[in-house]
Amino acid sequence: ELSGRFLTVNKASPRGSRAERPPPREFEPSFRIYVGNLPWQVDDARLEQVFSEHGKVVNARVVCDRESGRSRGFGFVTMSSKSELDDAIAALDGQ
Repeated sequence: ELSGRFLTVNKASPRGSRAERPPPREFEPSFRIYVGNLPWQVDDARLEQVFSEHGKVVNARVVCDRESGRSRGFGFVTMSSKSELDDAIAALDGQ
């Protein structure tokens, strides 16, 4: 729970559909997590702080509206390993 809201935390899907994407030349593991239902006041730094309790955060970004600059209520966090990704999802999904 973050500021009274229960987070939705899942492994993020790559952008675009598989049909649009060219096949990868090498396997690149993605440790990116989708975080939904974020409180409006959460910023990149707060998102990183919450996830850093579960491992090393490579990147944390709250998605904002282009025109207003206001949070859209979701974001993405990239962890440094699969075990940290799994730990963060297990600990934070629905919390």
